[in-house]
Amino acid sequence: MAAHDIAVNAVTPAAAKTAIFDQMTQQHIDFMLSKIPKGRFVLVEELAAMVAWLSSADCAFSTGAVFDISGGRATY
Repeated sequence: MAAHDIAVNAVTPAAAKTAIFDQMTQQHIDFMLSKIPKGRFVLVEELAAMVAWLSSADCAFSTGAVFDISGGRATY
């Protein structure tokens, strides 16, 4: 897609505390949080900022990348 000036990137977030948390037990929430080295959930605003940047002219030369926003949870 790069030859057509179309960027294709991926965003890999950690869990964000949204309304779906109302359907989970505190035990499940605590377990998910224990897997994130930063010790907190990602904010929806942080995800939106990354996607906005990826969609902007400031990121026009990046394609085929995976942008990790997992608070250190991802291990490669």
